[in-house]
Amino acid sequence: DGETIYSVRQTRFGLSTVTQSDIGEIKGKLEFELYGVGSDEGKTTPRLRHANFEVGSFLAGQTWSTFMDIDVFPNSIEYWGPPGMVFWRNIQLRWTPMRSNNNSIAIALEQPSASIDQGKGSPVDPTLDFNGKTELPDLTAHWRTSGDWGHVQLAGILRSVGYETSTTAGGEPSGSETGYGINLSTNLKTTGSKGTVKAQLAYGDAIASYFNDGGIDIASSGTGLAPETLTIMGWLLFYDYSWSNKWSSSVGWGGVDQDNSGGQNDDAFAGSQYGLVNLLHYPVKEIMLGGELQYGEYEEKGGVTRDDTRMQFTAKYMF
Repeated sequence: DGETIYSVRQTRFGLSTVTQSDIGEIKGKLEFELYGVGSDEGKTTPRLRHANFEVGSFLAGQTWSTFMDIDVFPNSIEYWGPPGMVFWRNIQLRWTPMRSNNNSIAIALEQPSASIDQGKGSPVDPTLDFNGKTELPDLTAHWRTSGDWGHVQLAGILRSVGYETSTTAGGEPSGSETGYGINLSTNLKTTGSKGTVKAQLAYGDAIASYFNDGGIDIASSGTGLAPETLTIMGWLLFYDYSWSNKWSSSVGWGGVDQDNSGGQNDDAFAGSQYGLVNLLHYPVKEIMLGGELQYGEYEEKGGVTRDDTRMQFTAKYMF
């Protein structure tokens, strides 16, 4: 209905280190931002982004999920980014057995999570409440090839998403379902490297936790039987273009669609869309000034939709 917001929540601060040791070069990273979420929504509450170290082919700590491709994030000033993008900073143990100038393969065991929608009641008894249960780490991997033309990355995930009853002895009844997904992403250089096409298509079951604005991994089936995994698909297509070393723009669209179960309520998340166009100015390399027109739409299972249009103006100093 019309609102003006001033904020410094997009501020972030980080440290990176390189240490020589008897076991080789050790790289470390620690980074925070002021974008509060959850109960701190709207506040400048410090939130951890990265906390990890890397020795040779091995990494431990919190960083970008091995299932995602951060390089397809558009050059936008809207902070959260496309809803259909696979976007998750996760705690993990990662092994990169192959890493060259043009190709890499990485495999990781990541912290599991379970986004559960009880909807109209427990999957086996509508009088019982149930919660997510995670017994096994998520297995993720990607292969990436790159060159002067850009890059292509293919990633996969395999996970176990479970549930248990929160009000009974032993958590019974309980169970788990298998989740899986693939994520194909690319950056393609155009017009003498002044422009970059950024695209991603991701699809799977019970992988909503890895989406930027995803829905639910597992939900009541509504039949009194075991819960069911929910299929989700996310996509984005953006174009970043540098008019000169002082000016750039980004334009594009993205979305996410989720299948719903019969046991979910009509107000359950079903999908969203997102688009933007901007003009950014760099008077010096350390400062960016810009304006951006943004549009978003949210859809519920019952067919209700909500949308919003806004303008954002940003001044950023990088040091």
